[in-house]
Amino acid sequence: MHRNLIFYTLVIGVFGLLLWFIFVQGKQLEAERFQQTNVVEDTSTPDPTFTDKTQGGVIAPFLESLVHNLEHPLTLLLLQISTIVLFSRLLGFLFGKIGQPTVIGEIIAGIILGPSVLGLFWPGVSDFLFRADTLQNLQFLSQFGLILFMFIIGLELDLNILKHKAHTAVVVSHASIIFPYFLGVCLAYYLFDGFAPAHISFLGFGLFMGIAMSITAFPVLARIIQERGLTQTPLGALAITCAAADDVTAWCILAVVIAIIQAGAMTTALLIILLSIGYVLAMLYLVRPLLQRVGSIYGTPEHLSKTFIAFIFVVLFLSALFTEAIGIHALFGAFLAGVIMPAQVSFRKLLAAKIEDISLVVLLPLFFAFTGLKTQIGLLNEGNLWVVCGLIILVAVVGKFGSSLVAAKVTGQSWSDSFAIGALMNTRGLIELIVLNIGYDLGILSPTVFTMMVLMALVTTFMTCPALSFIDYFGKRRASLPMQPLQEKSL
Repeated sequence: MHRNLIFYTLVIGVFGLLLWFIFVQGKQLEAERFQQTNVVEDTSTPDPTFTDKTQGGVIAPFLESLVHNLEHPLTLLLLQISTIVLFSRLLGFLFGKIGQPTVIGEIIAGIILGPSVLGLFWPGVSDFLFRADTLQNLQFLSQFGLILFMFIIGLELDLNILKHKAHTAVVVSHASIIFPYFLGVCLAYYLFDGFAPAHISFLGFGLFMGIAMSITAFPVLARIIQERGLTQTPLGALAITCAAADDVTAWCILAVVIAIIQAGAMTTALLIILLSIGYVLAMLYLVRPLLQRVGSIYGTPEHLSKTFIAFIFVVLFLSALFTEAIGIHALFGAFLAGVIMPAQVSFRKLLAAKIEDISLVVLLPLFFAFTGLKTQIGLLNEGNLWVVCGLIILVAVVGKFGSSLVAAKVTGQSWSDSFAIGALMNTRGLIELIVLNIGYDLGILSPTVFTMMVLMALVTTFMTCPALSFIDYFGKRRASLPMQPLQEKSL
């Protein structure tokens, strides 16, 4: 112990003296250089740098330096991330306590941090925290988070579940797409004249409104089923299968819709669609077998290396890059990259676990906040606008809830299960927000329509758990009623 102390003291002392000696010699070297260049230092005139910093005492310069540091883009980005993550987790926790998915709280947190609440009541704080010239950094981070999130969705999507109840799932999921799509196009016809941006054609506006009304939030639905203990039940298995089939179909349709809107000319759209089909086939029949072979060797937990993880991420980023380059959005490429990953369940769970923490806890709330910054509830400042918003919500519920309910009943489900499937398929959640943001960024949705659609996504997601509780209560109450004698029943 004493030996270490003596050694430590000698090292610090000796090298401290040597450093002092070098700085003294450096000062003399500096004076010689000034003399050689005929520069005479006027010691009577104080250095303005030090003068400015000493005027007003010590506190004022410190505060000025602190404010300057807080306005630096990196410092401001860290402050934005900290605020968003803390506030999102807090509201997510509170909404979880009342039986709602945490994503509802996170979405509302984003809206509160936007112009609808923070910008309205504390504009100075909003202007400082979300300064316009710093939002691009936030947008890039949120988009990167979405790419990772869609990759996780693809990882967690087990295509084998589609085989068990394929017939029923395809009927229910496709019925829950085509009917809402039709209603969405009809709604677009009603909204086009007064609400569509001037440069958007009716074809583009109608196609997008149709797909926006047809989306089901597969990850939110899966979490609701898990939290309610329905995973191992026939109802839960059927609902997840329907949502998986819905997700795959809806994303394929969305890719085609974006291709048509981005291309403008039909020939260009056809070329983009052909490239998209070629890309999907190459991923499924060339890249996937390669990943399966490599994954069988390096995808096991005992052989999993950083090099193989890096290879997986390169596949993810190149897939997202290709789909972004051809015009069908990077998120589709990220989703398909997750779908074609090696089939080993342990590998998929391990890879998802490595990404989920940073993606779901840190980066995804940035997307909610950025969505909130674009959601301006104050734009709905007239009664007729709230009527239109109510109409959008009504069309969304009737289209998705009604079509899923009817299709489930036609395929032989009980009334109770049919209502439950309708409520679950009506869940929009995060996937709807992703689609809406794509439409907003492409200029298809005006700020007013975007705000109405965000409110629709919130309402339809919020109503899922209460609807399921009501269905459970009604079903149990009906089951507990005493059976009437057959003779009385026939009278």
